[in-house]
Amino acid sequence: MKTIRSLYFWTVGTLFFGCLALVLAVLLVFVPPARMYPLVRKAFGLQLKLMGVRAVVRGQEQIEPGRSYLVMGNHESLFDIFIIPVAIPFFLVAVEAAYHFRLPIWGYLVRRWGCLPIDRNDMGQAIRDLARVKEVIKTGASVIILPEGHRTLTGEIQSFKKGPFHLALAAEATILPFAIKGLYAYKSKHSWQLNPQIVTWTFGRPIPYQEYRDLTVTALRDLVRERVVRLKAAPDEQPADPSNQNQ
Repeated sequence: MKTIRSLYFWTVGTLFFGCLALVLAVLLVFVPPARMYPLVRKAFGLQLKLMGVRAVVRGQEQIEPGRSYLVMGNHESLFDIFIIPVAIPFFLVAVEAAYHFRLPIWGYLVRRWGCLPIDRNDMGQAIRDLARVKEVIKTGASVIILPEGHRTLTGEIQSFKKGPFHLALAAEATILPFAIKGLYAYKSKHSWQLNPQIVTWTFGRPIPYQEYRDLTVTALRDLVRERVVRLKAAPDEQPADPSNQNQ
């Protein structure tokens, strides 16, 4: 039964995304990505529903309209790419592995969207890539980066790389932490099967530069990871981030 269900979700999801990708590829020639963002949010929400995912977003009251953020959280699944625009109500670009930009169709879409590559296999190039991301953030753009670097292999949050936190300090960015819970159970890296899930995305309290500017890169990394772990571990019926209770 699980195999048949998974085949159905993969078939429906692939057909829908194939059509959607073609529409987006054409529209991106004529329409700025920021203007297309509401359409993408609705389309990716439908993509998730068609594939058996019900997305629940919590903590949006933490977000200040009109402010730019460096958005950071955990990386659970291949399908994180679909829930990101569903959960995040403001336009942003992503920092993605450089090889994504060489993929058929997807590579074209992320380039047109304005996403930023980072080469994980070349330290010198990665440093130059992060410098470019810093300049983008300095213009007032919002950027999302997943500091684990790779999807989790166990469902647990992995260690965070230091690069994103060098970036945060250099760009003097306001960090907006989040946690995804449920997408690993839906589709792990070890299996092709899809298991219908309620997936929760929870925002934590933003961390302005003034709060962390005196921290070392290691201390900032550990602080943000701890926030993300707490967000993911919080019971759904309770406040997601204890630090929010006194806000």
